[in-house]
Amino acid sequence: MSFWNRRTDEAEQQGDGLPSRALFWLILSFSLLLLPQLDRLPPWLIVACIALAGWRWLAQQGRVRLPGRWLRTSIMLLLVAVYLVRVQGSFTVDTAASFFVLAVGLKWLETRTPRDFYVLFYILVYLAAVNFLFHQEIHWALINIGSIALLLVGLQVLNAPELPGGLKAGWSRLGVMLLKVLPVVVLLFVFFPRMAPLWSVPLVSGQARTGISDTMRPGDISNLAQSSERAFRVTFGGSMPEYRDRYWRGLILDNLDDGTWRQSRYEPRRRPGRVSVDGGVGQLAPLEYDVLMEPTDQRWAFALEGSVAVSDNVIKESDDLFRFRRPADSPVRYRLARENAERTSEASLTPGEARRFLQLPSTGNPRARALADELRQSSNDIGVIRTLLTRFREQPYYYTLRPPQMPEDGIDSLLFDEKRGFCAHYAGATAFVLRSAGIPARVVVGYQGGESGVGNEYLIVRQYDAHAWVEAWVEGQGWVRIDPTAAIAPDRIESGLREAVAEEGSFLENDWTSAQRYGDVAVIQWASLQLDRINYQWQRWVVGYQGQSQMDLMSRLPGGFGMRELGYLTAGIVGAGLLVAGLISALQLRRGGQRDGYQRVLEAWHQLCGRVGVPVRNGETPAALASRLAVAEPALADSARLFARMINSHYYSDQSARGATDDLQRLRRLLATMKRQLRRTDKKTTRNAPAQASLRKTL
Repeated sequence: MSFWNRRTDEAEQQGDGLPSRALFWLILSFSLLLLPQLDRLPPWLIVACIALAGWRWLAQQGRVRLPGRWLRTSIMLLLVAVYLVRVQGSFTVDTAASFFVLAVGLKWLETRTPRDFYVLFYILVYLAAVNFLFHQEIHWALINIGSIALLLVGLQVLNAPELPGGLKAGWSRLGVMLLKVLPVVVLLFVFFPRMAPLWSVPLVSGQARTGISDTMRPGDISNLAQSSERAFRVTFGGSMPEYRDRYWRGLILDNLDDGTWRQSRYEPRRRPGRVSVDGGVGQLAPLEYDVLMEPTDQRWAFALEGSVAVSDNVIKESDDLFRFRRPADSPVRYRLARENAERTSEASLTPGEARRFLQLPSTGNPRARALADELRQSSNDIGVIRTLLTRFREQPYYYTLRPPQMPEDGIDSLLFDEKRGFCAHYAGATAFVLRSAGIPARVVVGYQGGESGVGNEYLIVRQYDAHAWVEAWVEGQGWVRIDPTAAIAPDRIESGLREAVAEEGSFLENDWTSAQRYGDVAVIQWASLQLDRINYQWQRWVVGYQGQSQMDLMSRLPGGFGMRELGYLTAGIVGAGLLVAGLISALQLRRGGQRDGYQRVLEAWHQLCGRVGVPVRNGETPAALASRLAVAEPALADSARLFARMINSHYYSDQSARGATDDLQRLRRLLATMKRQLRRTDKKTTRNAPAQASLRKTL
């Protein structure tokens, strides 16, 4: 307990009676609630919050003084000015949440009284809710729940700082409360109707997320390959496709300008709103697959070639691509299906499409253009493609995560000088040569591969699976996939990036904390996959439990449930819960005195007084009642007065836990003594009754 008793009297005055233990739990909860925010809060704001909370704690210990009004105002104006300079006029949910964190930090400087404690208590509960806007994984949920538990412990300490065994008792009470409300919470979670909101706020923050973008320069994807963050997970209704067939198409880049590939068709502006995260209902059919995608702040969805949309939160657009109606600013689940029939292609490209897929800069890379002319003269389209892939396969081209810096004519340098690059280098060079040879071509960006989760239940696609390849138009066949990486580094397509660069040793070389870096350590891989499985199930069945998922579950119940039946059932659950809570409260109120030994003894004494004709008057003190009892029954006078003094001592003086227990036993013995004395008095009165009656007759 010495940790809590280091305050001086001056510190007590500085804290205005706010217990140190209560403040400690409050600050500890705030520290935990900052953890989910660390990846998006600017460093200066994190330092400011830590400094402000630390200042308040040091003031509680008497080492510094809390700032006065003018100094507090100056600090507030300074930090708000820094915030405004940093956000530079942009207002998003992300910047608003950051400002809220700043406001919480500033609140520490004026937390002096229990009233301020209550204000911060509710603010921190709201901060826990804000955290769920950005992180919904199970470990962050547990941290938020743990933070709220600390707040509740602090609230108990504030209201009962001298409670015997306060900390242990506080945690015990929290556990009992959780057990009481958990069944109701689970029932409401399952049955409460999940209705779509009337309006929603997009969470797009403007900050770059890890993932592919709508432009591609030669080094972009090689940098992305050094990240092991999840891109998405996939559950298949049937068997998983072979590794070499896992090409996840995302977007098409068809315009080359200054060495950068871009989309020629820009995404249309959409009104604000959030993408529907509710996709995938019922059991998966053999050719169907569910995708749970991490937020990208983009509209594109990833799909296998030849897929069709099953859920209504994705739409299929031209070029066999899939899009959301709104940017994916939170984890989103959608369902697709692979077509079983042979794909049919258009007879030919329109003149406008041909120009679009043959576009090249007017100058640059002369040796690559000469190579295209050479290939064109000796073969048709298929021959040009095969000859180019044979060149990649037979000549000493290398696949590397450490590509050299390319000069101005980077494609020439790659094809004829360096011969070292990543998938983006080779895909861009292939499309350039094919277009130079008069073959329409485009670059496709997405992912290729994926590792199996626990028990092969689902597939995990990570950022280092990002990939770029080429599609060329061949008359009579349509768009044909051409992957130069498959010719240069077959291991990349057959087994994954780790095997492709194993000899080079560059896989996740800058990410020492990634479990995927240590693929040869079985224990680490096992633990990583188990944690991922837990989080995946949490995302699918808890976070992703939305309207369609709920209706699908309800349809499996006997008789089936619609929205109206769910409403009735929810009302019944709430009503039953309130009824049970009311009955329990009434029972506790009736038996409340029995929970307190002193109250039971006091009520028994009041009953004894009533039996001898000394009923308790409204507002009468124990001492006054003892005086009236002594007049009515002189034999009980000493015991009654001692009983009253001990009752007053218990309720109006500080008692230790052990002393309180001893006093309760003494009170019980005194009450028993008064009952015995009263019985003896009654017996004497009974024995003397005949003599008194005879005397009255004589008189």
